Amino acid sequence: MNKVQGKTSRYFLAAMMCWVTPISIADEPSQDEATPQHFAPQQNADSQALMEELVEQGVPQTWLEEALGQANYTQSVLDAMEGAAERRLKWHEYRAIFMTQQRIEEGVEFIDAHADALARAESTYGVPAEIITAIIGVETYYGRHKGQHRVLDSLATLAFHHPVRGAFFRGELAAFLRIAYEQQVDPTGLRGSYAGAMGYPQFIPTSYQAYAVDFDDDGRRDLWENPVDAIGSVANYFAEHNWKPGADIYHQASGPDELSRELLQEFSFNQASPPAVSVAQLAAHGLMPEDSLDSELLVAPLALEFADGETHYRFGEYNFYVITRYNHSHLYAMAVAELAEEIATLHDKLHEDEA
Repeated sequence: MNKVQGKTSRYFLAAMMCWVTPISIADEPSQDEATPQHFAPQQNADSQALMEELVEQGVPQTWLEEALGQANYTQSVLDAMEGAAERRLKWHEYRAIFMTQQRIEEGVEFIDAHADALARAESTYGVPAEIITAIIGVETYYGRHKGQHRVLDSLATLAFHHPVRGAFFRGELAAFLRIAYEQQVDPTGLRGSYAGAMGYPQFIPTSYQAYAVDFDDDGRRDLWENPVDAIGSVANYFAEHNWKPGADIYHQASGPDELSRELLQEFSFNQASPPAVSVAQLAAHGLMPEDSLDSELLVAPLALEFADGETHYRFGEYNFYVITRYNHSHLYAMAVAELAEEIATLHDKLHEDEA
């Protein structure tokens, strides 16, 4: 059984008693003369249409004209979208990015520094402190690397120039402009990832609108500079995606040295989708869980390639799927789960030694 569970956490009791590696600085806008270098509504029909929609929603036209007029086309954003780590790395390569001793130790420090907020988040939303911490640790190294791309530039570029997902990013740009206006912040001063994700938890703007909470009750939902709001917001995100308190995330399993074509055809491995295969079905093909599990339990089969070339198997439960709602990658979910385990283990060890 994996060590990270959603039960009432030891951190709550303790509190009562007492994309991702660093993102490089945004590139200068492309100088390709064939590509429009401006997003001012007066010069760009797409920007004009978006502005008109937002004006109808109550955002002042003069504010929008000034904001969109300062957005820059950035080719590096489009290039980065094609090279996301989840698409090009094998498990052992992806894992090595996040499973470092420093990231584990700083995760323990983050838990200790924000014990009250994490305990309250777990009590309110049922999400363990180590899971919340691991999400923030994977996303921004506990707030150290929140991104250096201007969010306005990234989203305008993707909204009007991405060849496939333009409509999606148009919605994100609209949400971002509304957030900036409503929270009275300068849209040109906010930085994030190349895909427009923001703050400690790297919420995209529509997620910010839907799931961000004012967890310290200061009247403002601030995920850029306020780790307490970030903690509550991550927990709320998981709860809204039906995190199951007390349930496991995954189980170790054994299986064949190589996956047969028959097995690959019958079952979908490494999918960011709800568990749909029973333990009994997998057992019939030689995939056996190390834990004693109900034969009818539905799981998501995972096959992970290690550096030695061996394939290791795991069975994801529903909470594994919930983690993939944050980032639709089985590699991401497994990295979060393993980092959370290591943080929890080290935290327990250090505090046991102190006692």
